[in-house]
Amino acid sequence: MKIIPIALNTFRESARDRVLYNTVLFVILLIIASVVMGRIAVGQEVKIIIDLGLSAMTIFGVLISIFLGIGLVSKEIENGAIANILSKPVRRSEFILGKYFGLCLTLLVNSAVMAAAITLALFYARGGAAQMLNIWPSVWLIFLELAIITAVALLFSCFSSPALSALFALLIFLIGRWSPDLKLFAETSGSAITRTASRALYHLLPNLANFNYINETAHGETAPWRMVAGNTVYSVFYVAAALAAAVLIFNRRNFK
Repeated sequence: MKIIPIALNTFRESARDRVLYNTVLFVILLIIASVVMGRIAVGQEVKIIIDLGLSAMTIFGVLISIFLGIGLVSKEIENGAIANILSKPVRRSEFILGKYFGLCLTLLVNSAVMAAAITLALFYARGGAAQMLNIWPSVWLIFLELAIITAVALLFSCFSSPALSALFALLIFLIGRWSPDLKLFAETSGSAITRTASRALYHLLPNLANFNYINETAHGETAPWRMVAGNTVYSVFYVAAALAAAVLIFNRRNFK
């Protein structure tokens, strides 16, 4: 099995990417800014730190997932390295899975660093221990959301150009966040064709709204363990389906 070596190599390559460092630095600076803003808004320090910190983690995590996820395959194809890689005893499925898990490891470390920065900011703002612990289930949900977006970006990169792949992945994220609205539109539309198409999109695209627990966390609530467990199972199945489709498409491509 070549998945682990490819994953570790991908993790090392991603960890050296300047975009990743700049993004993490920017988020940490944003968290520091939230501490300053919290000092101005007396009594709202903890809420602002959690809200702004987790929101920044999501936004920049999605950008990392999309742009680095697309580059996992497209970069190897554009520089011609893919032919050399596949000439070795490496299966195409191992290549795809190794690249995916390597970036997921990068995102996991990235999310942990950002969450630790938020925890330190809460400690500085004299937030309670419960508030510091409350953010971690939300952080896990954010990571699961990023894992789904990474799988989607990787899927698109297997058959489309980098620009279109980025656009498609971003649209999937936005529509996924608006899943409840899409379901409501499907139920209230007067056109049978529109209702059918909306329902199909609702069930086909990831329901990312379920992974957003930022507002509740900012108000002192903890994500229920049943919700976290359910979303974990959902993300595993969705990622598995997306990766299976990516492997199927990648196996059919000719790089000669």
